[in-house]
Amino acid sequence: MTTPEAEPEQEGAPRPEERLEQAVRAAEQALIEYEIALETFRVEVENFSRLHEQRLGPVYARLEELEAQILEATAARTGDDGDRRRADEARARLMPIPGVEELLNGWMDGDGLFPEATAMLTDQAVRPPQRVRPSEEARKLYRELARKAHPDLAQEEAERVRREEFITRVNAAYARGDVTELRELAEEWAAGPVPERRPSRGEELYVRLEWLDRRKEMLTLLAKELEESAIGAMLRLAPDDPDRLLDEIAEQLATQVREREAELAGLAQDEGDTP
Repeated sequence: MTTPEAEPEQEGAPRPEERLEQAVRAAEQALIEYEIALETFRVEVENFSRLHEQRLGPVYARLEELEAQILEATAARTGDDGDRRRADEARARLMPIPGVEELLNGWMDGDGLFPEATAMLTDQAVRPPQRVRPSEEARKLYRELARKAHPDLAQEEAERVRREEFITRVNAAYARGDVTELRELAEEWAAGPVPERRPSRGEELYVRLEWLDRRKEMLTLLAKELEESAIGAMLRLAPDDPDRLLDEIAEQLATQVREREAELAGLAQDEGDTP
């Protein structure tokens, strides 16, 4: 039995290795675009998380304190062991933990709320918290630099290391929204060495495609974690106007604070009326 001879390739048609290289290049560019979108969303989540803590952290703390006081007042009135246990647990959650002051983001210490936080709770004027939101120019510069200097485009290890170090600086400047530094980095990259690309063999291209696929899976998991996080979910509710969303949450929390204060006052009055 004879095997059919392979049909000759049409003149001018790309060779299989060339088609494979095109597939690798397309996968690389798609992955870079995905990473750019993911990094942009990560920066937005980080900035929104910082603003959320600065603006609403004191109110959450006030609510937790009121809840503990209500449970303590209830336990004092009923004398029930279960009520006392719940009150003790609530108070224990509010006790300061040594070594975590730096996690409180400058709105509270062992002596209580800072003046800005107190002013926020009492509807007084307060200095608005610092917020970083990359401008359109910063976004454009970041995307251009990420496409040109991405480490995945390197063919040699030394070039990959150089690109990784450079992209680290680009990411840091983008996170700060520093347009001036991004412009300087763009000029630096344009003036830097352009590595000579070596031809790839078919086996290397297959390995490259497998690596790209694994990295895409990893980035997909990271994107899912960001989207499903509490801050990410909140940000997706109002991506174009997160400040409005914070204002709405602040109003809801203020209502809860007033309700808890009224409940606590009622418990104190009942205790005073008890003969």
